[in-house]
Amino acid sequence: RFRRADNKIYALKKVKMKTLNDKEKKNSLNEVRILASIKSPFVISYKEAFILEEDSCLCLVMEYADKGDLYQKITSFKNKKQLFEEIDVWKIFIQMTRGLKSLHDLKILHRDLKSANIFLFSDGTAKIGDLNVSKVIRNGLGSTQTGTPYYASPEVWNNDSYDTKSDIWSLACITYEMLTLNPPFRAESFEGLYKKVIAGKYNKISKQYSNDMNELLKMLFKVNPKERPSCSEILKHPLIKKRIDYFKEQMGLDCGN
Repeated sequence: RFRRADNKIYALKKVKMKTLNDKEKKNSLNEVRILASIKSPFVISYKEAFILEEDSCLCLVMEYADKGDLYQKITSFKNKKQLFEEIDVWKIFIQMTRGLKSLHDLKILHRDLKSANIFLFSDGTAKIGDLNVSKVIRNGLGSTQTGTPYYASPEVWNNDSYDTKSDIWSLACITYEMLTLNPPFRAESFEGLYKKVIAGKYNKISKQYSNDMNELLKMLFKVNPKERPSCSEILKHPLIKKRIDYFKEQMGLDCGN
């Protein structure tokens, strides 16, 4: 939508409150509250919210991503039979990690991190969005099964309690999807998918990618959540720091921590 007041385009998300049950209403209001509390260059920023009484709609006004989302980009690469440049994967990965860190620092789990929820901008920025199943964790652990099966962690599949490390697994899935244009775990049935996820076995990535990229995936795809690094640990890791420094020095991009 175009806003005359400042001549800018914004994204308007309308949630029909009439058709929602109490839980869904709560989720929508939750999104407003969470969005309003986050100030990060790597999370879609929230501008305002209002209720349209006539059709009982909750309207969320958010910044508009002029390059669409990462899932669309992956799909277009797939159609063109073209792989991502490794440098672009690092760039998006670092920005996703920074966005996720700003959520985790506020004790917020995203819980539905997937390529369709990573929004892209023409200046090369990537931002996390769509937070309506996010949850502020009171005691550090969540327990309801939410999210998209392809990106769900082993602990979510097992109905175990989970924490921020579950988002790290989803981050790994998105990174793998950029490298191969497919989710890491695929099967014909839920049962088959479950078995693959809890085994944590994925197909090798193309040889055109560096050994560092393989190391990154190995580090993130740990079936035991305790073995997965936090966002802070990822950003301090030598593999990542090397890239952050490169982006800063060579490209003047602040993808740092």
